[in-house]
Amino acid sequence: MNIAFAADMRAIDERVAGEYGLPALALMENAGRRTAEETATLVGDARGKAICVFAGGGNNGGDAFAAARHLMNMGARVKLFFTGRAEHLGDAARAMHEAVRAMGAEVRPLESDRDWDRLRVSLRFADGVVDGVLGTGVQGELRKPVLRLIEEINTAGKPTFSIDMPSGVEADTGRVASLAVQANRTLALGLAKVGHFLGQGANYTGELLVDDIGIPHALLAGNALRQSLITASAAAKLLPARRRDVHKGDCGRILVVAGSVGMTGAAALASEAALRVGAGLVTLAVPERVYEVLAAKMQEVMVVPIPDEGKGCFGGMDGLQKTLSRAAEADAVLIGPGIGRAPETAEFVRLFAADVKAPLVMDADAIWAFAGQTGALRELPQVPILTPHIGEFAHLLGKPADEVRGNLLQTARDAARECQAVFVVKSECTIVVYPDGDAFFTSCGNAGMATAGSGDVLAGTIAGLMRQMESGMTPIVGVHLHGRAGDLTYERKGNGLMARDILMKLPKALKELTM
Repeated sequence: MNIAFAADMRAIDERVAGEYGLPALALMENAGRRTAEETATLVGDARGKAICVFAGGGNNGGDAFAAARHLMNMGARVKLFFTGRAEHLGDAARAMHEAVRAMGAEVRPLESDRDWDRLRVSLRFADGVVDGVLGTGVQGELRKPVLRLIEEINTAGKPTFSIDMPSGVEADTGRVASLAVQANRTLALGLAKVGHFLGQGANYTGELLVDDIGIPHALLAGNALRQSLITASAAAKLLPARRRDVHKGDCGRILVVAGSVGMTGAAALASEAALRVGAGLVTLAVPERVYEVLAAKMQEVMVVPIPDEGKGCFGGMDGLQKTLSRAAEADAVLIGPGIGRAPETAEFVRLFAADVKAPLVMDADAIWAFAGQTGALRELPQVPILTPHIGEFAHLLGKPADEVRGNLLQTARDAARECQAVFVVKSECTIVVYPDGDAFFTSCGNAGMATAGSGDVLAGTIAGLMRQMESGMTPIVGVHLHGRAGDLTYERKGNGLMARDILMKLPKALKELTM
C-alpha cells in the first residue's frame, strides 16, 4: 500500500475530477459516511449517543459536516461546532454545510465566551468526538482559537475520531509545532500519510484506518509515489520458498563481526538472530579477549577469536587481515553490534568495509566509525546497509537529532543518495530508504521494543536473510520479521519484553510468511 504526502493527495484529487469525472462532493460524501460508521464503532453504536463534531473551514470540515449528517441518521445526538466561516467554504464543503443544516442541525460557532462555555458542557456529556478541524493542510504554529479548541478536546478525554489527520499534525513530517488532537482512531482518506507514522504524529494518530473513499485504485497504486507500507503479503512475495533439497551452505554463510569487553550480549543476539531467520551457517568473529565468554555461551554459532593485542576490542593489522580472510568465505557480513568506539576500532571498521566484497550490513558503532567521513561510504565496493537509530543517524550526518527527526524521511533520502547506501532508520516507525529514493515503512512494531539489544536482533535478522533472497530486498523483509516478532512478544509481555524475547519469536514470524 502506498503512502502519500499532502501534495500527492491533492494531485490525485485533481485527477479524480479531471480524468474520471468524479466530483469532490462524491468523495466527501463517502468520507463522511465512513467517518460516521467508524465513529459509531468507536463509541459502541451511535444510537442515542451524544457526539461532538468539530468542523474546520476546509474540505476536512466538509467531511465533518457529512459525518454529522450520517451520525444523525444513525440516531446520534450531534453537537456540531464550526471554526470557519460559511462564506469561505469551497463548493463541496458548502453543500455539506447546507445539507446538515437543512436536517435541523444547529451549527454552533466558537466566537463568544458563551460559545466556549456551551462547548465545554457538550464535551463533558459527550460519548465521543469527531475531529474534522484541520486535515492535511496544517503547517507551523496554530491560531490561538484552534489551539484552545484542541486543548478542550484533549482535556475532555473522550473517545476521539480524527478525519484524515489529527488536527495539528503535519501530514508530510508528523511534526507537531504546538499541539495536536490526541485521537483514538484516525481515518486516512485515500492513502495513509507520512505523518501518520513518523515524528509525534505516530503518537497522536492512534489506530490508523485507511479507506479509498471511492478513488479509483489505479490512482492510489501509481508508481509516482515513492513510499509504501511493508505489509505481510508484500514481505511474503519477496521471500522465496525453500527447496526441499537445500543444505546449510545454500542457506547462507554469514559472518558477524561483533563484541568487545563489556558488550558481548550484542554479539550473541545478532549472530543468533541470523540463525533464527534461517541462515545455514553463522560465524561470530570476536576480539580474542572475549572469545572464551562467547564460545561458552554460543552453541549453534561458530565463534572464532580475532587477535586484539589484549585490548578486548577490534584493531590492528593482524586482526584486520584475519577478519578479512573470514569475510572472503562469507555470503554476507554484519559488523558493528557491541564493537565499541575505540579509535583503533573505528579505523578497523573503515579499512574492513573498504575491502569486503560480500554484501555488508553495518550497525551501531560501525556506523559511528564513519561520522564525519560519509564520503567514504560512497567508495565502498558494495552498497552497504546501515541500521542506525536516530541518535546514530544524526551523529553520522553531523546534525542535531531534533533536526533529523523533524524531517526524517527527506533526511534519510538525501543521506541514502549521497552515501550510496541503504538506510534502515529505527524510529517510531522503522523506515527503509534506498539510494534511488524508494522508501518503505514498517506496519509492525510497538513501544515495548525500545529496549537494549532490539537493534542487534534487527541487524542480525537482515544479515541472516542475505543468501536466502535477493540481498537488496532483505532490509524490507528483515524489518517486517523483526517488527512482527516484537508484536507477537508484546501480546504476552507488553513493555516488559526483552530483546531475547523478540529473538525467540523470529521463527514464528518467519513461518507466518511462508505458510
